[in-house]
Amino acid sequence: MWNLTGNSVYRSEALSRAPPTSRTRVRAAINVGLLIPMHGSAGMFGSSCLACGVLAAEEINAEGGLLGREVHLVPIDGAGHPEDVVDRVDRLVRWEAIDVVAGWHLSHVRRAVAAHLQGQLPYVYSALYEGGERTEGVFLTGETPDRQIVPTMGWLARELGIRRWAVVGDDYLWPRGSMAAVHALTRRLGTEIVDEMYVPLGQENFGAVLHRLARSRADGVLMLLVGQDAVHFNRAYAAAGLDRSMIRLSPLMDENMLLASGFEATRDLYSAAAYFEALTTPSALDLVGRYAARFGADAPPLNSMGESCYEALRLLAALTRKVSSLRVADLLHTDATVGYDGPRGSVHLRNHHLVQDIHLARADGTMFDVVTRL
Repeated sequence: MWNLTGNSVYRSEALSRAPPTSRTRVRAAINVGLLIPMHGSAGMFGSSCLACGVLAAEEINAEGGLLGREVHLVPIDGAGHPEDVVDRVDRLVRWEAIDVVAGWHLSHVRRAVAAHLQGQLPYVYSALYEGGERTEGVFLTGETPDRQIVPTMGWLARELGIRRWAVVGDDYLWPRGSMAAVHALTRRLGTEIVDEMYVPLGQENFGAVLHRLARSRADGVLMLLVGQDAVHFNRAYAAAGLDRSMIRLSPLMDENMLLASGFEATRDLYSAAAYFEALTTPSALDLVGRYAARFGADAPPLNSMGESCYEALRLLAALTRKVSSLRVADLLHTDATVGYDGPRGSVHLRNHHLVQDIHLARADGTMFDVVTRL
């Protein structure tokens, strides 16, 4: 078991099931509802997200905390039907048990939580997403298609001649919303979408999808699949021999998914993200060292999903320290002046979104090799 001993920032998830018995003790800290997937297709990311959240909170507290108070984490399961997740968050808001919501979870959950909160609390959403979120009080650290998928497709067209794409995605907001942006932006790249297929979240059988892919004219497959769904697809794709004729591009792929897919299933698989564990910049290497020292050899993979939760808390700290306040109305006025250096390099806010470099990586077995900065 990886090492969570000795931490003072992690509060039991029991807070999400029953009112706190000592509100004075709970309110002595700034309590961050860490909204992360603990089951389902994305559940494989939960441990990495928790570990990175703990590391960020401990580092912030070592710097003096926020507003003179320690940061504590209250883990909340962000998986499942959006209404169920909203209920979990709402209980903690009504009990005044959390001051902030932050973390990595799926886009349809974000949309429901943001609509419910309506700026009551700061909400730092760390996952890549389809773009366009403008709800007051929501700050976003994740990648969007215009800066992630489209530039990657352009690079692959120029460098590898990949111009005809088939799309395989889970059937929910992020894949469909992303494709709306891709269709609008890729015309100038001289690329073509020859087929689009969407499957329910939790899909395990990709037989019909593979049959269509084999008959398509595609040079590449854009995978908009989450977690375990992508693992099942990778295994079936390689078993069908399609990896010999079409590359794959996934904006949501980490080392954990590569390992679960297996060495034989990752040929010509590319990913683009703001962070990879394989980044060799000084700040990225420094995070790898601190993470390993804190959690030991059995720690969950330090992946882009987990690092995004670290990033969310660092952004929260930068925002809060800028105005000495956690009030959404105050934080909104910091947008044009907040920036910092971290594992992703030099980043800053623009229109409540984190502006950051995007890197393209190619799978090398069960690890990533960073190819270029886009």
